[in-house]
Amino acid sequence: MQNSVSDLKCTSIAAILHPPHAPRYDRGERKHPSESIPRKHPDDQPRGSISAMRRRIAISAVPFLFLLTALAQQQTTTPEQALQKYRDSKAATLRDDFGELARYRDADAALKPPAPGENRVVFFGDSITDIWHLDESFPKPYINRGIGGQTTPQMLLRFRQDVVDLHPKVVVILAGTNDIAGNTGPMRLEDIEANYASMAEIARANNVRVVLSSVMPVHNYTPQSQNLFAQRSPAKILELNRWLKNYCAANGCVYLDYFSAMVDDKGLLKRELADDGLHPNAAGYKIMAPLAEAAIRNAIEATKP
Repeated sequence: MQNSVSDLKCTSIAAILHPPHAPRYDRGERKHPSESIPRKHPDDQPRGSISAMRRRIAISAVPFLFLLTALAQQQTTTPEQALQKYRDSKAATLRDDFGELARYRDADAALKPPAPGENRVVFFGDSITDIWHLDESFPKPYINRGIGGQTTPQMLLRFRQDVVDLHPKVVVILAGTNDIAGNTGPMRLEDIEANYASMAEIARANNVRVVLSSVMPVHNYTPQSQNLFAQRSPAKILELNRWLKNYCAANGCVYLDYFSAMVDDKGLLKRELADDGLHPNAAGYKIMAPLAEAAIRNAIEATKP
């Protein structure tokens, strides 16, 4: 019995020191360099091994985890947080140049006076005007003076530089949506209306015909439209458009009604006209262009004796 136990102990120790799958060398035996066994890299596992499968699964899961994180961050950003993030990003600009007059100062200075008989037109507004490629929508060289994110108090500040001093025959004003959103702070409808009226009065005092565009409808049909929609009350858009239409009728301006041509049966912007629920895509601008052209024509006709 004692011999059996001793034999078992010796066998176990030998198995540990020299496992069956490893070459066995005697103490006095030197390995020849050509017999050295290369170290295996941790990734050098048989393709079917469990550890290799786990590693491949872990690596393939990384992009998916990043996507989930991004979606979670997008879903947890409230409209208020999104607005504050935008305002923080514009803080330096709003502090140093609230009206952003620097944007077009050089371009305005380089622009020559209108040629005799030229019916110069300035499109004046926010991002919807800013990103509009007017040269692709109109055969005439209309002037774009849009600045993304702007509100009517900002536009009023630069109205003389970017409109009056260019001596246009007509100005097409599109604004209001960012006022409702609160891009430069909370705005009452009365204050927005007062800024519209001030721009129109300055234009008329300088023999510039005024086209006031309706505020565009918005939608919440896509993930990226949720915050933009939540910041812009459809009820306030309707109320402001009623005021614009009435103001134009009472003061000899032309009302450009984009809203009616682009709204769906739910009172929202048609899904196919804007991916983010606010800014028109090519299909949206295709609807807007002939409406704007007709309004400009009406404004020019009204100046003839």
